[in-house]
Amino acid sequence: MRLLFKNWKTGLFPSLLLVLTVCMTACGSETESEAGKSYDIYYVNNEETCIFSNSYQTETEDSQQLLSELIEQLAAQPNKMEYKAPLAEGFELLNYSWDGETLTVNFDEQYKEMDNIKEVLVRAAIVRTLSQVPDIKYISFTILGEPLVDRSNVAIGTMSADTFIDNAGNEINTYEKVNLRLYFANENGDRLVEENQRNVIYNSNISMEKLVVEKLIEGPTTGNSYPTINPSTKVLSVTVIDRICYVNFDEAFLSQPYSVTSDVTIYSITNSLIELPNINKVQISINGDTSVYYKESIRLTNMFERNLDLVTSAASAAE
Repeated sequence: MRLLFKNWKTGLFPSLLLVLTVCMTACGSETESEAGKSYDIYYVNNEETCIFSNSYQTETEDSQQLLSELIEQLAAQPNKMEYKAPLAEGFELLNYSWDGETLTVNFDEQYKEMDNIKEVLVRAAIVRTLSQVPDIKYISFTILGEPLVDRSNVAIGTMSADTFIDNAGNEINTYEKVNLRLYFANENGDRLVEENQRNVIYNSNISMEKLVVEKLIEGPTTGNSYPTINPSTKVLSVTVIDRICYVNFDEAFLSQPYSVTSDVTIYSITNSLIELPNINKVQISINGDTSVYYKESIRLTNMFERNLDLVTSAASAAE
């Protein structure tokens, strides 16, 4: 598999983060064979314009051992001389820790010496390789224990395999940066807190409306706000017609593991979506059905409009 990175130093793509062209040269992640399971190890090409994957087979079933093996592969020189190992680029992986669904990899200061394009490619190769380990959902990068930041000094945050999505075939995907204003719960779960997420990387094949909903499900990135939607919720569809955004969830949306009020959940979605310029109302359905109640108190046949009365400041939420 090859992910092609177009050089933005030319100035041709000022708003693009990545432009990826994909073709298949290796089998997919975690496939079974007589020699064990097969995983993709991603490398950077010598020109530092794209990443490639080679298949790696192992009989290891223990997740911790598999993680150790994949890290070793990322540091080992690949058989093909035109590839470079992402963990052999002049910086050192000091340590790593695995807490629940999140793996944190901690590097020395030399990591920051890479130019912007190379750093993104190295990071993509590491994330895409290590996210194949069962139970690792997110990966976070730190430098001497401090969160990795971009050129604007904004924390990169946790990443998943989907941060660097690819498509099979010849279709070109563009990856862009966008700033989002989202609404999550305060500590008590009875008010909304505004959270500005800067430099969110997204695949332009995904609509902005769906991106907002998916980011709400992922939850907040700061310690001053709290999630509002069951993380098991699946987004079945998001469409906009006549400035009304129709959001269709599966039944997991009706189960609420967090201590938040019904209004906070509904208006977390509504207020966040109405921040987009093409939306002024929101309707929510469950498997296409609006004739249900959310937590037996809010009828989903209603069209929801912005409600700023529920919003409190981040400072107040932290008190």
